[in-house]
Amino acid sequence: MTSLTVVGTPEERRVTLFARACAAHGLPEPRVTPWTQVLGSDRAIRFEPGTLVRIESPGEDAAADALLRGPGEPSRVGGGAAWYAALTAGIERVRQAVADAPGAGLLADPGEIAVMFDKRLCHARLSAAGVPVPPALAGPVGGYAELRERMTEAGWNRVFVKPAHGSSASGVVALQTAPGRIRAVTSAELTSGALYNSLRVRSYDDERDVAAIVGLLAPDGLHVERWFPKATLGGRAIDLRVVTVDGTPTHAVVRASRTPMTNLHLGGERGDLGAVRARLGHEGWSRLVDVCAAAAACFPGSLSTGVDVMVGTGWSDVAVAEVNAFGDLLPGLTGLPGTGAEGLDTYRAQVAAILRRHVPAGVGAGA
Repeated sequence: MTSLTVVGTPEERRVTLFARACAAHGLPEPRVTPWTQVLGSDRAIRFEPGTLVRIESPGEDAAADALLRGPGEPSRVGGGAAWYAALTAGIERVRQAVADAPGAGLLADPGEIAVMFDKRLCHARLSAAGVPVPPALAGPVGGYAELRERMTEAGWNRVFVKPAHGSSASGVVALQTAPGRIRAVTSAELTSGALYNSLRVRSYDDERDVAAIVGLLAPDGLHVERWFPKATLGGRAIDLRVVTVDGTPTHAVVRASRTPMTNLHLGGERGDLGAVRARLGHEGWSRLVDVCAAAAACFPGSLSTGVDVMVGTGWSDVAVAEVNAFGDLLPGLTGLPGTGAEGLDTYRAQVAAILRRHVPAGVGAGA
């Protein structure tokens, strides 16, 4: 029987949920190769012949974070460029080790993970494929003065400033400008000239603070998009995280918030998917699903993606905010009707897809 190995953080939720999904399908518990081993050792990584390797997020492991960004307070914002370089180098080590193990294979393409973790590259790939995305400033943005100059040239007074290699909205700034006024909304807390992640979204109205925040983020690279006004439901702005498995949108959750950041860990709430589907209508919902499938098609080597899709204020336009390589952590969420993932969470749906791809009929059919 084909064995499974996870490159991840032992005992972390993503790893344990995937292991439970394997057990539910009658498969042995996957082996775990810790990220700390991949990142922090010169010893060769070795995989069993024939194993299928799943690359999982490093999660919030402090030791892995130190190896990725360097030593420091784990809650700090920044270090994204170093994090990205270390992550992609680690994934390359994994790829080489898989290539050296007879019959082994990867469940995600390393190059596609690298693109998804660079918002500039991801936006460009989606745009080239005709996937609707918000317009973005081309080329590097070196700091606050340049940002304001480029916004003026583009005729934009509302933008989202995103660290090129950030995740979980870390360092994202929703910026609004008007003559004599400025407002930046972010979960980053500016303290003693440094930025730290906070679970509380806050506003900055002093231009000196906003300039300092952008200045601290800029060295790691910025991706700047024109603000896409989101539809509201019940007084809250909404967007959706849609998980795809083997290119098919299988799971969806509405994220609703009174702030521009809808992330659930930042106070966003799971919204009413039925109400959103009803408001969109059959045609609108079908378009949203098709856009998510088109986004996933830009990453054909990835077993799963998490597509963040926005619905416009008129409930007719949709746009993809980003595509996440590790966007499947939605505990308890079961699949959409008609997708083949009904009754399955995101991990069990992926294991079912692995079985269809790699395991002979009749083996591991415990679902």
